[in-house]
Amino acid sequence: MTTRRALLLALLLAAACAHAPRTEVAYPPEEVTVTPLDRELAGKNDAELLAIGTAAAAAGDDARAAAALDRLADLFPGSPHRAEALLGAARAHARREEWRLAEARFRTLAREAPASPAGREATFGVAECAWHQGDRAAAHATLDALIAQRDLPATDRVRALAERGVVELEDGRLDDAEATLRAALGIADEAGASERLDPYYPSQAQFYLGEVYRAWFQRAPLDPSKDDPEALQRALERKADLLLSAQGHYLRALKLGDRRWGVAAGARIGDLYEGFRAELLAAPLPPGLDAADAEVYRAELRSEVRVLATKAISAYEETLALARNAGVSDVRFLDDAEASLARLRAAASEER
Repeated sequence: MTTRRALLLALLLAAACAHAPRTEVAYPPEEVTVTPLDRELAGKNDAELLAIGTAAAAAGDDARAAAALDRLADLFPGSPHRAEALLGAARAHARREEWRLAEARFRTLAREAPASPAGREATFGVAECAWHQGDRAAAHATLDALIAQRDLPATDRVRALAERGVVELEDGRLDDAEATLRAALGIADEAGASERLDPYYPSQAQFYLGEVYRAWFQRAPLDPSKDDPEALQRALERKADLLLSAQGHYLRALKLGDRRWGVAAGARIGDLYEGFRAELLAAPLPPGLDAADAEVYRAELRSEVRVLATKAISAYEETLALARNAGVSDVRFLDDAEASLARLRAAASEER
């Protein structure tokens, strides 16, 4: 009986619902903003969109370039200009730091033309976008896949190894980074015997080898407060050796001829000497010194480290001169070099 009542009730409810008047819900129409650029691009064919996007990119108008080239890629999938549009749109988005949009375009091109130069460039772009979004594991895996390609041109192999070395360095894997960067330089040396390579990526590899040794230099302990003069002497020698090794790689980066990395390397040499000076001045005092002895010790120490300040000032001055002469202005180290130079000059003036 209970089952029949439940069934009847369900049927009555279903019938009531079937005959109940439906209430239509009115949704406001979705607003679509049409910009002047949208109106300008509407109706353009693929060749016209390519011309607009290419001209905009050359003029530094990356928003316009991305809009035109995105439209080409989306509306004309069979166009012979599609690969160029995908790569151009991805680069425009990357310059605007729109990493997700850039990655999507790079991935599409890498999937559609994996063996072509444009496809390889897109794969590098995927790795770069992952790196900028903080996903170093994905960047590393993407570069590994490139390195595994047997027919990868030497320039691309050097680039992939150099960029993987940077990722490993940022992960704190200094031994791995050193091995990877040295492999990049080995391939560059071998290939350079038979073909002319762009110095950019070998210079990058040398610079980041300097960064590896700079990291080891910064990690090496130095504690004069321990009552062990021989241990302190060994620690000082170790620091000096690491400093010279880092400096050697920076100098090689400078000599390879890429102006951007040369400027960065010169700034880092100044930073090495300035950092060593600051570390020595801030180190704990040796044990057993009274106030008078401590003052004498600090005065002697300031005198001894003056040569480090002189070397740092010289490196910063030469770097800034190199940047001016080479027309390099977009290296992130330049502002730091100018500030450091002013600080060291002021300190040197006070110590006279």
